[in-house]
Amino acid sequence: MTNRISGALRSPITFSVLAGVLIGALFLLGTGADPIAAYEAVLTGSLGADGIGSTLTTLTSVLGMALALAIPLRAGLINLGGDGQMVLGGITAAVTGLYSPLPAPLTVVLTLLAGMAAGAAYATLAALCENHLGVPLLVSSLLLSYPAVSLASYLARYPLKEPGSSLPQTRAMPDGVALPSFGDSTVTLGLVLVVLAAAAYWFTDRRTAFGYEIRMTGLNARFSAYAGVERRGLTLKLMSVSGAIAGLVGAIGVLSFPYRFVDGSLTAPGYTWTGLTAALLATAAPLGTVIASFFFAVLAVGGLAMERTNEVPRELTQVLQAIVIVFLAARLTFPRLPRRKAEVKAKEAV
Repeated sequence: MTNRISGALRSPITFSVLAGVLIGALFLLGTGADPIAAYEAVLTGSLGADGIGSTLTTLTSVLGMALALAIPLRAGLINLGGDGQMVLGGITAAVTGLYSPLPAPLTVVLTLLAGMAAGAAYATLAALCENHLGVPLLVSSLLLSYPAVSLASYLARYPLKEPGSSLPQTRAMPDGVALPSFGDSTVTLGLVLVVLAAAAYWFTDRRTAFGYEIRMTGLNARFSAYAGVERRGLTLKLMSVSGAIAGLVGAIGVLSFPYRFVDGSLTAPGYTWTGLTAALLATAAPLGTVIASFFFAVLAVGGLAMERTNEVPRELTQVLQAIVIVFLAARLTFPRLPRRKAEVKAKEAV
């Protein structure tokens, strides 16, 4: 246990987070602000009674996109098409919810499945471009996002636009077509669905042969191919799962307040890039991805509280994220302190 704690304290992730906090404090001092008061505002505003609901609501989308991007990243595949897959899942969910003839509870289920199917199909298209056309996945997934976002924008502004509204949004979902919320908060059942997806990812990664193949491919693609792992098939599977989770996030957004598809509401907060940051910070490990997503959700919500109470720009939290990633990319760790042999023998004797 002691060795595990010591290893965690000296890990690149711990070093990166602490470096970000310390450099952020220097930035605050440079602007004349009190770092302690600013960080206290971040924690109080995000984890206090008035902010925990917003943090969990933000966590739903951040964690969902982090999982969507971490799953292929675990195998060394970079999916940069999260925005397109999420938005396509959202607009598909909106169309399904508006025109489904089924009862409200069944429509909710159908809407979620439709969003996942749309996201999975679009992500699979990016995988096919790499497998059969030679277009790198990083390029194909990124470029395919633009037509998907543009199509959703067109549908929300013209064919599906709410009559009489000046906003680019679809009509509201029918009565009852919404995810149940917890009490009076904005936290919905979508958080539970995303947590279940994280649990499924952890189980697959740690307890199945398929998860082992994914990890080995990420560590050494040539060795895994020599061992019999078929790269093309693995790419298709992982991208379809990745797109399905991204589409699920889009569908959850439509089935939550304001219960409609609003053009730009899914992409403006930057859930895809925050999720990618969380996945990179955790090196795509399941549990680490959850923790990193919570960390960035706290920063996002707490940054608003910090700006409101201390007049410190919330952009500082984005600077913190960037600093964390820079130090993580440098792979710096705390040095192991030398210990004398006598001390080691004394501890072993005790």
